[in-house]
Amino acid sequence: MTQYDTLSETLTARFSCRAFRADPVPDETITRIIDAARHVPSWCNAQPWQVTITKGAATDAFRAMVTDLATQGVTPAPDLDWPSSYTDEYASRRRTCGFQLYDAVGIEKADRAGRAAQMLRNYTLFDAPHVAIIHSPTELGPYGAMDTGGFVTAFTLAATALGVATIPQAAIAAYAPQVRNHFGIGDDRLVLCAISFGYADTDHPANSFRTERVTPDSIIDWKS
Repeated sequence: MTQYDTLSETLTARFSCRAFRADPVPDETITRIIDAARHVPSWCNAQPWQVTITKGAATDAFRAMVTDLATQGVTPAPDLDWPSSYTDEYASRRRTCGFQLYDAVGIEKADRAGRAAQMLRNYTLFDAPHVAIIHSPTELGPYGAMDTGGFVTAFTLAATALGVATIPQAAIAAYAPQVRNHFGIGDDRLVLCAISFGYADTDHPANSFRTERVTPDSIIDWKS
């Protein structure tokens, strides 16, 4: 098997896990994930990413905190603006992903209460034993955030290669000020997202579907 084949297989195997077992991931495995992910490229080799990782009681305390914020309806205050809209194919892909999830867990499209309850699962971290809070320096702005996005991808791929499931979550960034305060992260850093991770509950219906990907022809604009 070539390096390309190995990478392609890992990319294909990766999925957004929405139900985890309670078993913790060994510290050594988590360190190996970070050790691999740190090799991604960055603008001027700035390597802006930093990661706050929880385990045990720290995960449960954070889970309780953000769930409380979400259920109380606290106004979101993300460090980066949310998308202004989803139109055309972007709206279609977003809608399809949501309907696949609802179908998998048996929620009818008209069941608003069921859909709201499923949305709150974001804040229970899908029962994951760990969460990684991903942040970058405010001074590096969107380029630091873009570089850190590469780190997020590498984290999920390294985890997949080691049998660890992940789900990157922008939902957590809705409460960036509270996240910073909870973990003592400085105001000079942008809270970009979280990655909940652990071992997948492979029997849970939320993990039974996979989203589709567009073909290369839909991505490439050849010029010659």
